[in-house]
Amino acid sequence: MQVLVCVKQIPDPASPSLLDPDTNRLVRPPEQVLDDTDRYGIEVGLQLAEQTDGAVTLLSMGPTGTMQGVRQALAMGADKAVLVDDPALEDSDALTTAKVLAAAARREGFDVLVTGVESTDGYSGVVPQMAAELLGVPALTFARRVEMDGPDLRIERQTASGFDVVLSPLPAVLSVTAGAVEPRYPTFRGIMAARNKPVDTLTAADLSVTSDPGQRIVSVAPAPERQAGEVVEDGGTGHLRIVEFLESARII
Repeated sequence: MQVLVCVKQIPDPASPSLLDPDTNRLVRPPEQVLDDTDRYGIEVGLQLAEQTDGAVTLLSMGPTGTMQGVRQALAMGADKAVLVDDPALEDSDALTTAKVLAAAARREGFDVLVTGVESTDGYSGVVPQMAAELLGVPALTFARRVEMDGPDLRIERQTASGFDVVLSPLPAVLSVTAGAVEPRYPTFRGIMAARNKPVDTLTAADLSVTSDPGQRIVSVAPAPERQAGEVVEDGGTGHLRIVEFLESARII
């Protein structure tokens, strides 16, 4: 089985984030880290490859930098990485990102394309579904449990009221929720081996993808400060004020 896993390098959340004053874009330093939510997708991809004697290829879009985040993912056990790094893709919206990832996945070939639900520096939550549509394969989303069922893939799809059991043929796109599995820790041997694993770098032109960012950040403003709450002195009619508030919020 050929497993592709989408991973993303992001600025270290433990460090203060900076915005470019000219473009209002997030400044991405060379030393970026692996998006922590991607560890669950990597673990699922590794388990699927181990069950089927397959291979895991990482797929990442964004500035390469020092590849600290990608090396972290390779150290977990992935076999190789494919990076799409092109200044023309800066400011890409979710659809452009999906087009790039789909084109790279098509170029590599895959049985399963594994992703997280969303990245912690974007939070659009729509790229996996878009990529599946562009590739013409099923989208298995919000998977909290994944297993092979003969030649098919069976998942428990998390919902607001529980979960659905979904069975799908391959190839497919699979988005994994945080907590679906327990990600493994890289071993010292894995960390050392990651330095020598193959990494291919592609551009938008290599994938025949036209750069069309589709969005521009025109301004950034601080979030409004939290307002002080209302103090109600209960003289025996405080419950009426509570009911009035709940009605105004359309809770009741």
